[in-house]
Amino acid sequence: MVLPLGALFLAGWLVVARPGSSPGPVRSSPGTAQIAGLDAVPPAPAGPSWASRPVSAAGLRTVATAGPDGFALHTASGDKRFLPGVNLGSTTPGHQPGELAITATDYRVWFAAMDRLGVRVVRVYTIHPPAFYGELAAHNRAHPDRPLYLMQGVYLPDESYVTKGNLFDPQVTTSFTAELRDASLAVGGHLSRSPTPGRASGTWDVDVGDWLAGWIIGVEWDPYATAATDRIGTTVPAVTGRYFRSAGTATATERWLAARMEELATAEAAAGRGAPIAFANWPTTDPLTHRYEPLEQEDLAGVDANHVQPTEAWPGGTFASYHAYPYYPDFQRHQPELQTFRYAGRADPYAGYLNQLREHHTGMPVLITEFGVPSSIGDAHHGPLGRDQGDHDEAEAMRIDAELLRMIKDLGLAGGFVFAWTDEWFKLTWNTVTHQIPADRRQLWHDPLTNEQYFGLIATDAVTDPDVAPRTLVDDPAARPAPAVRATVDDSYLRLVLRLAEPLPAKLTVGLDVLPRLTGPPPPGAVDRQPDTAFALDLAAHTGQAWIRVPLDPMPLDFPVPAAARPAPVDGWQHYQQIVNRALTVPVSGRRLPVELFDVGRLRYGSWDPADPHADSRALWRLDGTELTIRIPWALAGFADPSSRQVLVPEGTAAATETSPAVGILLGTGTGPDQVAGSVRWDDWQRVHYTERLKPGASAVRDALIATAS
Repeated sequence: MVLPLGALFLAGWLVVARPGSSPGPVRSSPGTAQIAGLDAVPPAPAGPSWASRPVSAAGLRTVATAGPDGFALHTASGDKRFLPGVNLGSTTPGHQPGELAITATDYRVWFAAMDRLGVRVVRVYTIHPPAFYGELAAHNRAHPDRPLYLMQGVYLPDESYVTKGNLFDPQVTTSFTAELRDASLAVGGHLSRSPTPGRASGTWDVDVGDWLAGWIIGVEWDPYATAATDRIGTTVPAVTGRYFRSAGTATATERWLAARMEELATAEAAAGRGAPIAFANWPTTDPLTHRYEPLEQEDLAGVDANHVQPTEAWPGGTFASYHAYPYYPDFQRHQPELQTFRYAGRADPYAGYLNQLREHHTGMPVLITEFGVPSSIGDAHHGPLGRDQGDHDEAEAMRIDAELLRMIKDLGLAGGFVFAWTDEWFKLTWNTVTHQIPADRRQLWHDPLTNEQYFGLIATDAVTDPDVAPRTLVDDPAARPAPAVRATVDDSYLRLVLRLAEPLPAKLTVGLDVLPRLTGPPPPGAVDRQPDTAFALDLAAHTGQAWIRVPLDPMPLDFPVPAAARPAPVDGWQHYQQIVNRALTVPVSGRRLPVELFDVGRLRYGSWDPADPHADSRALWRLDGTELTIRIPWALAGFADPSSRQVLVPEGTAAATETSPAVGILLGTGTGPDQVAGSVRWDDWQRVHYTERLKPGASAVRDALIATAS
């Protein structure tokens, strides 16, 4: 997954949580796993059979081949030339990906849901537990005409090449070679592994080879480590394997990849299988030249699939695989030829970039194996045509995903895999990662400000612990402005329900006292000095703003931002903002770009109920008669980790925390003393509670999946 500004390459994907950090089953819904809203989407209609029909070539049994004529998935109704699919992660909320916490029931429910939505290929990044392969085979045998094909990934068990600057390091290479061998055995149902932190274990005894659409090995390559490998590996000999060879112009990195692809092909051939083998790539290390890219690392090194070539002994062939998103890198915003490329009647830089990839890899299929936009409240980067890295309503995100999938096929590429199947709580991004400490507890809460956690077609909604009743903070008819106040706590929000006295105040400031020792001037619209963060609401205009005391403002942790670029503080209070781009100079043109900020503290008004056709999933407050409902993201309340009650207290540019004893609630109208509405307390939590839900608008993705499969 792309992490902008070159700040967080490969960060934490296979982090192994400390023992006991996220124990036990976590799904809150009763009984077996359920996906709310799925029944409202009609099942994908029956069409031409996608039943697997492997062919024999060069003595190998293969379901798919890739070559100059394109990608061909061999089915009962003929070769399928375009693969519509989805990326599936390896864990569930409350767990790190290295814990591989998905159960057989999860897989069973998810595969049925994928079938209903028209998904034809499921891509995984690493070896999943045996249950994945068992449930995949069971699903496909039960639905022979519409099976789910597998695009199997193999991740680097040892990513120390990033710090060592050397892919040829023996530890890096040896561990990856062993993982490639194990992946081949797992797909064929002949693997047994004892428990090891960060890896799936157990006994794989189910052969899914007849649904193997291909392999994608490796990671989004770190540009500095790639460039370093290329420098130190100038004497590395060419690869002349039985199944793969490196071109004469191949770099050291490309030769290393050719050797690994040869190893995988050798293992697969020993099992009698052949399938297309590719390596992962992304725009940061694509082989194109981006003269207008402002950041050096985004055009520092290139890895070219054209330089790793299959021999005639490998009929599966190869293809070019890219994780390509419509908002990053910045060359999409500045490269002149991309700005003028037209698709669907308008200039579309992302379409222009995809077209460049297709043209560069003439004679080789190109698959966009990750794409999409997140439905988060937070944003991390602005993209052309409003396809930003965040700040999308769920329905809007689904519409964009569907639009991009259709585009990928229209431009002549061979496949598109939506990122991702579910929202993933453990994910991080560059403009919130330094705010989230302890980092090894990130998976225990779901942060709406972290865009990377909200790419899923399936929402994983935090819900309140069913064993904990709502807290009644106020129940006094004489109290003003709120005679009744209730509070609940979940893994995403502090939720407040206020019954307001009539006549309703024109404005209301909800102050949050998270650290009693910190006081100062009151927040805008209030008079009490205790609050540390605040929601200032205009009840008449339906607008609002989140404020934070300057000593708690997280912005200094991210990047130096000139004071003139931000709103002037008001009596020591600042708008809660995110940086989405640093100040940059565009090469060639010399154009200087100011720092870009996003007012994530602008509080949207309205319904967030998925059943409401007018809902906005980013809305944080609404007023129904005299009842005011507010949901406060933990980060906007000042927390670095609500699960251990840690408040973020920046010390210059270094992050630190203090434990909050409780959150005091104060209500100000600006016309008299603030109402002290009591305090919300909770115990540290070690397990999470959530439900799964199909996001509104997912029917658009379903329609695109069905259309591109035909």
